[in-house]
Amino acid sequence: MTDLRGASAIVGVADRASPTGKLERSGRALEIDVIAEALADAGLGIGDVDGICCATGMMASVDLAEYLGIQPRWTDSTMTGGSSFEVHVEHAAAAIAADLCDVALIVYAATPRSRGQGMGGMSGAMAGMGGEMPMLEWDLPYGFGVPAASYALAASRHMAQYGTTSEQLAAIAVSTRAWAAHNPSARYRDPITVDDVLASPYVATPLHKLDCCLVTDGAGAVVLARADRAADLAQPPVYVLGAATSHTHGMSISQMPDLTVTAGAVSGPAAFSIARVGPSDVDLVMTYDSFTITVLLALEDLGFCAKGEGGAFVEGGRLGPGGDLPTNTNGGGLSYTHPGMYGIFLLVEAARQLRGECGDRQVDGAEVAVAHGCGGVLSATSTVLLGTAATR
Repeated sequence: MTDLRGASAIVGVADRASPTGKLERSGRALEIDVIAEALADAGLGIGDVDGICCATGMMASVDLAEYLGIQPRWTDSTMTGGSSFEVHVEHAAAAIAADLCDVALIVYAATPRSRGQGMGGMSGAMAGMGGEMPMLEWDLPYGFGVPAASYALAASRHMAQYGTTSEQLAAIAVSTRAWAAHNPSARYRDPITVDDVLASPYVATPLHKLDCCLVTDGAGAVVLARADRAADLAQPPVYVLGAATSHTHGMSISQMPDLTVTAGAVSGPAAFSIARVGPSDVDLVMTYDSFTITVLLALEDLGFCAKGEGGAFVEGGRLGPGGDLPTNTNGGGLSYTHPGMYGIFLLVEAARQLRGECGDRQVDGAEVAVAHGCGGVLSATSTVLLGTAATR
């Protein structure tokens, strides 16, 4: 079996977001911008890329390679929603370890805010797809065509089963906003309180507006390279220590086996095992925050606290600046940016933190980070452990 640990490294990153939520560029032009920036960050050119990953359509990586004028020897168009990019890191790390490619490029760009697209109704799209889809029978007739409703169901179940409160969920939004205050590109930077979250309108009970992610334009790119090559490039390598993926159901929340347990309960321990580290070794957590409940479930499933104890765990600013588990230090999907599939930004921020270049929001001495993506409606998770040279 190929050992992924330390065989590859993130060598270049780039992201684009704006305090207005809108970007001037879109489509391929925006993708090219972040690709060029990430390659320049690494000290590489497009001719060095022989592996490519893209999740924005059928044959996405093939079409992108044609546009870029390259002929990669390894390609990946895997699409698992917001966790796609962590899956791409896992696959690219395996390909590099197996000598299928030397330099892999991962990219994502979307501009839903500029195009006036919300994150809302899936009803029309799903109804037009046909086939045997549980969602058409078991979800849509009961109001679960909007993602917030599905996440609200998970939050309600966690509250009923473990006594979690709206105040505890709100604490996650407050800590995330505190990080966003240190990110000049964040959509929202003004401090908020638990009372502010609770006073914001309900979107789907028990989730308030400030429990829910943004709708913004955004883009990001990540470049991975073989470890021996990474050591000679422009930036300090951020090594892939471990990665794993799992999924429990498709787009129908009614098919989730347990509303309080995500696939992170499988992908997390598996990634930690490959990395040969545990939750207590982690200095920084970058986890998907489509909603506050997404964060709470992830922290439990990844092993940072026991199942059912997430509510108490996130209180007291533990996840925010000065807390003992810095989480979503760029401001997250709740306050920084969220163009639809947020997972690329988890990787970019984790790499920058481990390179020590995050300024006012820098986590002192960060050597191990988790990037944990979640796609669908709590459906598919992918967990990546990253580390500095000291952890390799």
